Amino acid sequence: MIEINKNAMKYFKYLLYILISCLISDNLMAKVTIFTIGDSTMANKPTENENPERGWCQMLQSLLDPEYIYVENHAVNGRSSKSFIDEGRWNVVLNRIKPGDYVFIQFGHNDEKKDVERHTEPGKTFDKNLRRFVIETKSRGGIPVLFNSIVRRTFTNNKNTINEDNKFGRVNNNLKKEGFKLIDTHGDYLLPPRNVAKETNSIFIDMNKITHDLVENLGPEDSKKLYCWVPKGTCKACPDGREDNTHLNIYGARLISKLVLSEISNKIELLKKYTRNYDYVISEDGSGDFLTIEQAFSYINNIKNDSKVNVLLRKGRYNISQLYVPDNVELSMEKCVILY
Repeated sequence: MIEINKNAMKYFKYLLYILISCLISDNLMAKVTIFTIGDSTMANKPTENENPERGWCQMLQSLLDPEYIYVENHAVNGRSSKSFIDEGRWNVVLNRIKPGDYVFIQFGHNDEKKDVERHTEPGKTFDKNLRRFVIETKSRGGIPVLFNSIVRRTFTNNKNTINEDNKFGRVNNNLKKEGFKLIDTHGDYLLPPRNVAKETNSIFIDMNKITHDLVENLGPEDSKKLYCWVPKGTCKACPDGREDNTHLNIYGARLISKLVLSEISNKIELLKKYTRNYDYVISEDGSGDFLTIEQAFSYINNIKNDSKVNVLLRKGRYNISQLYVPDNVELSMEKCVILY
């Protein structure tokens, strides 16, 4: 164990960051912006009260060098391709696209809902909306990337699965015993992203297959580790517990973001060039594994790992007083980190 305050030579570079001004934001430094549009499975989530929920796009920036690639996440809980357009959210994104930028497009979960504000039909209105995103992105010189929906963790026949997306804290005691085969809940809504991508000569990522293989291989019990399954009395954000088969937790969002970026990088050489990989990420905005340095180092100390561990400290303000850095930790820091 090494005490930060007594090892001036090793940690002098960290203290220099106190003097760094944060007037220049990542999006001004970056050469390319990735705009993400979609629903709650992609969206940024608040971190207050130990909220465990994260969207997979919330984790993307920690995997990409912010000096070259900036992720601007416009995905919002509960939105379908229809409501995203109707609420004017798409126009906000469209007006910001510059040549060479990317737009990641993933809808489906809420297009399936029956309310008139969100419902679309696969092969008809859903395709039409996706086609609009693609055509208008290209008209600005942007590059659209279409994704189909991530799987719901469904190992039993449950007719209310779609309606239960936002019913947190429930306990489904009446469901049949779970099997070992994942049951599809999206049906024909998986087809339009693939079809529109082929029609418009755009990039398509089979997000459903990536997550299906992951979740089914883990099985009904271990796959809960990816989603917001929280025991009662263990989390301030959901004190009564939560059994959620739709929304990802921190671990699940980080893992799926890595898997998806690996697939995207096979099709987009630029992103492969600026992909970065750390064992753990600390970020006060929720885009990493931990919110604080103390949480990260405490966890690393407890796992008793003697091999080198690479840790990234993302931009933000962090308190390092009286903290110790494990000997096996190699700490990297983004610009605009302020230690106090």
